[in-house]
Amino acid sequence: MLDSSCKLKSVCNLPFVYNKKINTAGTSNADVPLADPGMYQLDITLRRGQSLAARDRGGTSDPYVKFKIGRKEVFRSKIIHKNLNPVWEEKACILVDHLREPLYIKVFDYDFGLQDDFMGSAFLDLTQLEINRPTDVILTLKDSHYPDHDLGNILLSVVLTPKEGEPRDVFQTQSLRLSDQHRKSHLWRGIVSITLIEGRDLKAMDSNGLSDPYVKFRLGHQKYKSKIMPKTLNPQWREQFDFHLYEERGGIIDITAWDKDAGKRDDFIGRCQVDLSSLSREQTHKLELQLEEGEGHLVLLVTLTASATVSISDLAVNSLEDQKEREEILKRYSPLRIFHNLKDVGFLQVKVIKAEGLMAADVTGKSDPFCVIEVNNDRLLTHTVYKNLNPEWNKVFTFNIKDIHSVLEVTVYDEDRDRSADFLGKVAIPLLSIQNGEQKAYVLKNKQLTGPTKGVIYLEIDVIFNAVKASLRTLIPKEQKYIEEENRLSKQLLLRNFIRTKRCVMVLVSAAYYVNSCFDWESPPRSLAAFVLFLFVVWNFELYMIPLVLLLLLTWQYFLIISGKDNRQRDTVMEDMLEDEEEEDDKDDKDSEKKGFINKIYAIQEVCISVQNVLDEVASFGERIKNTFNWTVPFLSWLAIVALCVFTVILYFIPLRYIVLLWGINKFTKKLRSPYAIDNNELLDFLSRVPSDVQVVQYQELKPDPSHSPCKRKKNNLG
Repeated sequence: MLDSSCKLKSVCNLPFVYNKKINTAGTSNADVPLADPGMYQLDITLRRGQSLAARDRGGTSDPYVKFKIGRKEVFRSKIIHKNLNPVWEEKACILVDHLREPLYIKVFDYDFGLQDDFMGSAFLDLTQLEINRPTDVILTLKDSHYPDHDLGNILLSVVLTPKEGEPRDVFQTQSLRLSDQHRKSHLWRGIVSITLIEGRDLKAMDSNGLSDPYVKFRLGHQKYKSKIMPKTLNPQWREQFDFHLYEERGGIIDITAWDKDAGKRDDFIGRCQVDLSSLSREQTHKLELQLEEGEGHLVLLVTLTASATVSISDLAVNSLEDQKEREEILKRYSPLRIFHNLKDVGFLQVKVIKAEGLMAADVTGKSDPFCVIEVNNDRLLTHTVYKNLNPEWNKVFTFNIKDIHSVLEVTVYDEDRDRSADFLGKVAIPLLSIQNGEQKAYVLKNKQLTGPTKGVIYLEIDVIFNAVKASLRTLIPKEQKYIEEENRLSKQLLLRNFIRTKRCVMVLVSAAYYVNSCFDWESPPRSLAAFVLFLFVVWNFELYMIPLVLLLLLTWQYFLIISGKDNRQRDTVMEDMLEDEEEEDDKDDKDSEKKGFINKIYAIQEVCISVQNVLDEVASFGERIKNTFNWTVPFLSWLAIVALCVFTVILYFIPLRYIVLLWGINKFTKKLRSPYAIDNNELLDFLSRVPSDVQVVQYQELKPDPSHSPCKRKKNNLG
């Protein structure tokens, strides 16, 4: 098959061989002047590997391939588990500015939670490829440290095409050269629901004979980390989460167990895998997995289901414009279908039309913008519009809504072939604040959503949901987002959380001072009125009066708002603190290479972060209660009114002993009735949907510049 006459020159002891599929007659790229400024398109099909090196204990490897040009990663393949002769059949379309830089191919063995092992590398000299001719290439992998080792081969098919002089529209296809977080532009084929139940007889990693275990899950580029269970070898997690399935066969879930150690690297307890291709769909499987390279078992529940309704289409083709589809969607979420699929709360359609006046991220004064549209863990992408600060996408995205209190996040990035995408701007829009059918220009914000950045984005959003389903889903745990920034120690963030907590505590202190002033008769009329009220309430007190008082407070605040006497004020203090934090983030980015005080106190950093997070939780709890009574989210305030009315009636007509008896019976028998039920507190789940003061500031819609005032058009309200 191979012809030695077709061998190309080798550099740095990294030889490669290519074999042509068609006749060699044609123009060699060696005759093309390398100074030619034209752009080339390199279409590569990564075929397979042959006789790759074994890097795991079992005599196999989990190989994946990276393509690099000029030390810049331009493509990364999927991982093929436990295979030394992997078949990828993956395609990559790479735009090449010039042909001087060779294409480097590096192969690694994937080790979840550990550093990946190098399996060899090779290179492809682009100047030796023939223009417009498909070519099969066999690359011999080498390691410069061990030049005599046989590391196997990689098989490719390549086509090099000149692009100079063609319209720029030909480049408006989604590139594969993005960071892992943004690479998933295709739609998922299904959902795998995982419930982490417990661990049994785990390995003791601490000196006290116990461990502080937690578990990491990974499916492709999706990750999930469980909570930490302190001082136990038989942890009970009871956590549920979902992953998207992008492959028809399902893929492999990598699971590792770790012991948390403050101030030093966490200890590895063991690993295991779940092969989803071996599990039947639409059925819950209970799995007891033995931990390899360690001790103990993990108990999981795994369910594979068909994909939720998500789609990407052009602006001319969308569900709500078609009258028949629109009626079907309205029927699906009508009040008559309350108990049909409680997880399917509603339907969201997002039209991403265009952006204007974006920031120039490239040295040419232009950007290559694309959009990432996120609702919780559902993430879709537009195509990239190259060399443009006023891109037009004209795409329609649809999502199923599992929680009406979710926030739609639209982030604009600049695509870079040499590194991860650059941030250009972002907007966060709570679904309950959406006005259906209205095209609006949203001012793009910075990463912290605290202030404006350059540019606006034009969106038209429609949301349809079943209010009863949405209310019921409010009382169950909120979906956890998998991709979140790591907690970091920040003096501004610590100060902000301290001030927020102090403000909440000061409300209680002020109330205590007010009550004490009544006891001290600082104001005789006020003290006399308080004394009479105290006698009346105590003499006539019944338990149902507690929710009744809360109901009256909510009602009173509602009438103040509709009468125009709203005493809610814009929280400028919070905005100033968030802006200071953004400035500190910018400073940290510039000084990331310098060692400072934070690095010197690494041993106590986690303690400081814990204090910082506790302050945030305490402050958020108080702010959420306040914002419930302030009608910050009317849907939730109305839901609270309904609940308080029900509680008032129940407490008025049913003796307390019967209520406590029913509550106790439910608690004692819950595990017997549903052994794998996930514990939750309905009140805390409700409050988790109410935004804190920080989130209120982040979700505020900025007023666009008058020059960007959109041409608004109203449709019939579908909500």
